[in-house]
Amino acid sequence: MADPERADVTQQEAGGPVVTVVGIGDDGWDGLARAARDELSRAGVVLGSERQLDLLPAVVRARRVRWPSPLVPALAKLVDAHADTRVCALASGDPMFFGLGTTLVRELGAARVRVLPHPSSVSLACARLGWALDTTEIVSLVARPLAAVHPALTAGRRLLVLSADRRTPARLCRLVTDRGFGGSAVTIFEHLGGPAERRRDTRASALTGDDFIADLNLVALELIAGPQARHLPRIPGLPDDAFEHDGQLTKREVRAVTLARLAPAPGELLWDVGAGCGSISIEWMRAHPACRAVAVEPHAERAGMIARNAEALGVPALRVVAASAPAALDDLADEAGVPDAVFIGGGLTAPDTITRSWEALRPGGRLVANAVTIESEVILAKWHARHGGDLIRLAVSRASPVGGFAGWRPMMPVTQWTATRPHDQ
Repeated sequence: MADPERADVTQQEAGGPVVTVVGIGDDGWDGLARAARDELSRAGVVLGSERQLDLLPAVVRARRVRWPSPLVPALAKLVDAHADTRVCALASGDPMFFGLGTTLVRELGAARVRVLPHPSSVSLACARLGWALDTTEIVSLVARPLAAVHPALTAGRRLLVLSADRRTPARLCRLVTDRGFGGSAVTIFEHLGGPAERRRDTRASALTGDDFIADLNLVALELIAGPQARHLPRIPGLPDDAFEHDGQLTKREVRAVTLARLAPAPGELLWDVGAGCGSISIEWMRAHPACRAVAVEPHAERAGMIARNAEALGVPALRVVAASAPAALDDLADEAGVPDAVFIGGGLTAPDTITRSWEALRPGGRLVANAVTIESEVILAKWHARHGGDLIRLAVSRASPVGGFAGWRPMMPVTQWTATRPHDQ
């Protein structure tokens, strides 16, 4: 049991009141460990959703405060308003797994947050199914678009999807079926870990309604590819026809080399300047769920294509800026963040585009620029002479029919410059 005086000292050291986050399952008070029960019993205020607060028995005498809506803008003030008492916050399952704990740490700082976790819904689901948690992919659709599941659809994989509400399973199964995975085995868990727990097993193509599904549910899928399912890997170089485009597309072979040079890493931000149909920024974001990108494209029709491609290929969070470079880059760092990498696929000959892109990069960031015209090649040659890096030419030929035979049809060669901004600039 924690010492109350020691708790006060911790609050002073932390720079503000400390909130204890207690993970709670659908089994409520009965499923809590002793440490969690003791903390709630000593609390002066307990914050939580109406459903979570109703799980607490009368022995918890703290004042119960429901979360406001919207939650995040009010979070810090709500905790600070109860600085004169012990504050506990209830969170579903493991608060640090797509949960309230991560939000509180982000808003208050780790020193002001203490977490007492409960088994997460995915841990319980894997236990019920006999699946290894470390080899099961997890996608959350809570406050996220359904399209976020697209990159995870790979034949033979096991997938757990955290549902937003009762409609999620049917919507998810329609998407999975439309992608050619209608034969996939589907298990829907409702109220996992609680007295009302229920399991339903079906096939993706067979689930059509949500009349008898609870809002609190999780969907497990064993993905089985049908003959119409298309393999769309996360490594760079998707087929050209995976994108809607009007010809302004970095072709598959050049795109794979370009992304290898851009070298996406989790959490990094890309500026895709002159984005065309968005193929580079979309494949950058598909490399890892934490990768972020901004696509800058002056033509409204192509900006619309980018948004549609991002939705269809599972990266709906891609930000599209329908404006011309270099003007579009002026305030972009303040609005979107300093880029870790910049790709210039169009607009090289516009005055200052490459200069502003280079200056916007963080020290150690990468710039990759592709050129197909002599005029833009001259610009890249000058920048290579000034800053070094790699200047290469990519030439690709594809086999195509020549009468009754096959011959090589060359694509336009691409000159590519890659450089890393020095740390002393």
